[in-house]
Amino acid sequence: MQSLYVEGNSIMHRLSPRVKLLSLAIFSIVLFITGNLVLLFLAVLAAAILYSMVGLPLGAALRRLRPIFLTIAVVALFNLLFNPWQQALVPPLRLTALMLLAAAVTATTSITAFIDEVTALARPLERTGRVRADDIGLALGLVLRFVPEIVDRYQAIREAHRARGLKVRPASLLAPLIILTLKDADNIAAAIDARGIRRHGS
Repeated sequence: MQSLYVEGNSIMHRLSPRVKLLSLAIFSIVLFITGNLVLLFLAVLAAAILYSMVGLPLGAALRRLRPIFLTIAVVALFNLLFNPWQQALVPPLRLTALMLLAAAVTATTSITAFIDEVTALARPLERTGRVRADDIGLALGLVLRFVPEIVDRYQAIREAHRARGLKVRPASLLAPLIILTLKDADNIAAAIDARGIRRHGS
């Protein structure tokens, strides 16, 4: 399986995972409180600078964000159709800034560090008796591992269809993608249980 983590020694790499996650949360709150276009443009610029420090070539950095950029473009289009341009720019600017900073955090924090930090932050929730911090950390780690794998697998299936001269349709791509993903999920769940990682009490 792949990881979104990129080796490096930038400022973002050297920050602790907790600082990055808390900064991302605060940044998100500030973004959705303000509607000032100047501040939002500055937020996008700052997030873009941080993301550029990750150490990825420009092409690879943009490829990682392409699916999200397409979603933001759709949001921007609908907003422009139904709102004045000043109001229509606010949501896409917010989403772009948040996407860039989140991508920078993800690329500069290893899966292990993410799991350890989220597990530590979720530990107080165990007092409720409803959740286990280890399960929350494990779930996040699996999601971060699966996302790039699923995207690459989707592209591989699409290329296989094109190579065979088949028409590329979402329905014909999703079925094999779901089957392969569920098969991987079963294998990973079996491996987790075999190693006793999920130790639920009786």
